[in-house]
Amino acid sequence: MSEFDGRVIVVTGATGGLGGAVARAFLDAGAIVAGVSRELAGKAPAGRKYLEVTADVATPEGARMAVDSVLAATGRIDALAHLVGGFDGGQSVVETTDEVWNRMMGLNLNAAFYTMRAVLPHMLQAGRGRIVAVGSRTGVEPAAGLSAYGASKAALTTLVRTIAAEVRLSGITANVVLPSVIDTPANRAAMPAADYTRWVKPASIARLILWLASDAAADTSGAAVPIYGRA
Repeated sequence: MSEFDGRVIVVTGATGGLGGAVARAFLDAGAIVAGVSRELAGKAPAGRKYLEVTADVATPEGARMAVDSVLAATGRIDALAHLVGGFDGGQSVVETTDEVWNRMMGLNLNAAFYTMRAVLPHMLQAGRGRIVAVGSRTGVEPAAGLSAYGASKAALTTLVRTIAAEVRLSGITANVVLPSVIDTPANRAAMPAADYTRWVKPASIARLILWLASDAAADTSGAAVPIYGRA
């Protein structure tokens, strides 16, 4: 019997390049997975404990609806794996448009804030919970041409560490993992000349998130964990 049997894990961005690996890791561990995405994917694993939730967590209303839907269906949320995010870059600060800046802040910071704010009251009432967010190496190692992306991911890291400080006596932990380039079909298509064997694999990130959501990680909170592969 796994410690995750019967536990409810919310995975936002469940249909993205990393979402499938994270959902599978928790399903394989015996958890009930609530996969949140903006559009209904219709890919719920047959015979598995998987709940599809359609919501846009980049809005306060969407994040609240997602959390309320999961609680209505299952009565509990034991962990949040927040994977929602996006990438845009290649321009200097001078060249970065308001549209790019606002989109990066919306996807990479606001969505996390709204979702974590929505899920925390339930975890505080339960006296336990796990929050794991996916940040980026760029959030701690700034790169030229990635101002909006890097700033949004740096702010996400600060948000998660602030939550960890606020809930440190509550039985809740909050951590962020920092991948380099993730080996997804979209990234391979965007960078066809790159050596993708050096990139970090989704399954590797999923295993780290699974551990951070486990009982074994009860003493780990406020951590920003690098997972760079060989990139």
